[in-house]
Amino acid sequence: MIKLFVGLGNPGPEYEDTRHNAGFWWIDALARELKVNLTPERSYFGLMARTSVRGESVWLLEPQTFMNLSGKSVGALARFFKIQPQEVLVVHDELDFAPGQVKLKRGGSHGGHNGLRDIHAQLGSPDYWRLRIGIGHPGHKAEVANWVLRKPAPDQRQLIEDSIAHSLKAWPELQAGDMDKATLLIHTTKPPRPKPARAASTEPGDPDKA
Repeated sequence: MIKLFVGLGNPGPEYEDTRHNAGFWWIDALARELKVNLTPERSYFGLMARTSVRGESVWLLEPQTFMNLSGKSVGALARFFKIQPQEVLVVHDELDFAPGQVKLKRGGSHGGHNGLRDIHAQLGSPDYWRLRIGIGHPGHKAEVANWVLRKPAPDQRQLIEDSIAHSLKAWPELQAGDMDKATLLIHTTKPPRPKPARAASTEPGDPDKA
């Protein structure tokens, strides 16, 4: 069962539409789905919403500590409410996936992602769930820092938004702890819609030209 949904990003209008904030975009979409508002919570160093789903408390969190200190926020909330690592889902941008791709996994390394690195340290465990939203890779390691802090091109942003909408459909299964079904829903993508065939004319022939 997922009790704490966390989206990673950087606070401030200058970062709002950058690739590194894909996790924030997902949590914003979930907040709209659940009809809740994220509000500042100084005790947890972030924007937070708490609601009840099927009688269970659910927390939404967007750390406002900047990416590299994301664990400060996640750890503070998880410790206070006694939320275990396996009950946490962290949504973040993923360089190794193309825009439009999204994958769910549990545990593993932080893969060089500084937000995950700090969450590892603060939770004392890598055993939490991650939802990885593809943002693509610039092609060279030296360009990564600038890449994640820039806005995606409109077509890439649309693909990212589509992947968010697709994966968001699995939130009830995530919250309920049906992770096998959630994984299946998230990892199953719809094939592209075929172009409609050109319709043949059904008008009757002209008897004068028969």
